[in-house]
Amino acid sequence: MLQPSDWQAIGLTLQLAGVTTLVLLLLATPIAWWLAFSSSRWRAIVQAIVAMPLVLPPTVLGFYLLLLLSNSFAFTFTGIVIGSVIYSLPFAVQPLHESFRTMGRRPLQIAASLGAGRWDQFRTIVLPLCRGGFVVAATLVFAHTLGEFGVILMIGGSIPGETQVLSVLIYDHTEALNYRAAHTLSLGMIAVAMLVLIIVYGRWSKSPLQLGSER
Repeated sequence: MLQPSDWQAIGLTLQLAGVTTLVLLLLATPIAWWLAFSSSRWRAIVQAIVAMPLVLPPTVLGFYLLLLLSNSFAFTFTGIVIGSVIYSLPFAVQPLHESFRTMGRRPLQIAASLGAGRWDQFRTIVLPLCRGGFVVAATLVFAHTLGEFGVILMIGGSIPGETQVLSVLIYDHTEALNYRAAHTLSLGMIAVAMLVLIIVYGRWSKSPLQLGSER
């Protein structure tokens, strides 16, 4: 049976995942757009920076973020949000980049020739055609944030109600030899991960343009 501290960690984890997903959709959209259509010589460097969290050990990223945030946001909810945004950045940018690249410029050029402004083009062309990319990006970021551990522990520690998210609590339960609680929470995370993978693979079974055309 879950204890109040378990539910507190679950609520905090969901809050962190929700905020991180919202921030990254807003932040990753212009980055992915620029990567999809830019011919700048800096494009490869930006791609490498975006993908860096995929290859860096979480403790390395967490260590430098801790140094960066130590005088302001270390061991706070804001701090772990910043860490989560950086750590999950490639999971938002890459699906959106692929959707924008697949869509291409042609639909936007046609809309512009008919007098549509940039916002109208984004609202009536990009959002419908790239809906699948946005769904996959949001789903991956949300799920990835649920399972974050190393970065969160380095930046936030394990402060109940402030930075003690679900993955950190499982670690704490294991250290305390409370395997039953760790087992219960871990099974829940496995179930969520399986659901997310089914959603992602189900969405990617069609191209982003096909997904966007569904009604």
